Amino acid sequence: MKTDNGCREWRELLGAYALGQLKDDEQAGLRAHLEGCAACRTELAELEPVARMLPRADPNRFGPAPQPSPQLGARIAATIDAERQRARQQRRRRQLFGGFALGGAAAAVAAVLLLFVFAGSDNTAPEQDIRFTSLPQGVSIRATLEPHAYGTEIHMFVDGIASGTLCRVSLRGAGGVSYPAGTFRYRWGDDSDAVLSSALDLSRTRSIEVDAGNRTFVAPVGKASIVASTTNEEAPT
Repeated sequence: MKTDNGCREWRELLGAYALGQLKDDEQAGLRAHLEGCAACRTELAELEPVARMLPRADPNRFGPAPQPSPQLGARIAATIDAERQRARQQRRRRQLFGGFALGGAAAAVAAVLLLFVFAGSDNTAPEQDIRFTSLPQGVSIRATLEPHAYGTEIHMFVDGIASGTLCRVSLRGAGGVSYPAGTFRYRWGDDSDAVLSSALDLSRTRSIEVDAGNRTFVAPVGKASIVASTTNEEAPT
């Protein structure tokens, strides 16, 4: 319903008027306004049936207010942090490539310069494929970690857990310090990967942790993952 901005003060009084809670002078002013304002009369007509039903409500039948999950705040913060990191990444890409909208030979020179810049950067370190071991039967979890200037991009692949399970991902650096990467909800039959990001540089990452429902799975990263992989290959079958 569209009303004029000049009605704002009167509209704020409509609820109290429907409940009979306005003072006499306020009632008189509102009634005078209602005589000339069809929009406010319509809104009052919608409020009055609700006001008449309120005395019939039994407070003793009201259940306790639902309490949010203790982990809700951390999940929201992790999701916001991941979205901010994605936004920063997109801005960096636009700033980087937007400046090379050149033509002809100038574009070719810019491309060569860009190649040399990235060739000398530490961010060209190879990506890592991480496979989680010691998983329950039928469960498969793996991740691909890609180094970037802003930190590490994470591609998660999960299969075999209950559909709808919320998965929270984080990277751990030296000393066990955790860097959240965000959350995703696994859907059965969804073969697409979940793309997350963490501010921790891949070269300083020691492990990746996935909280899937009430279970936590950890896999080593970097040199630790190479040692674990070698040990598994040499283990007798």
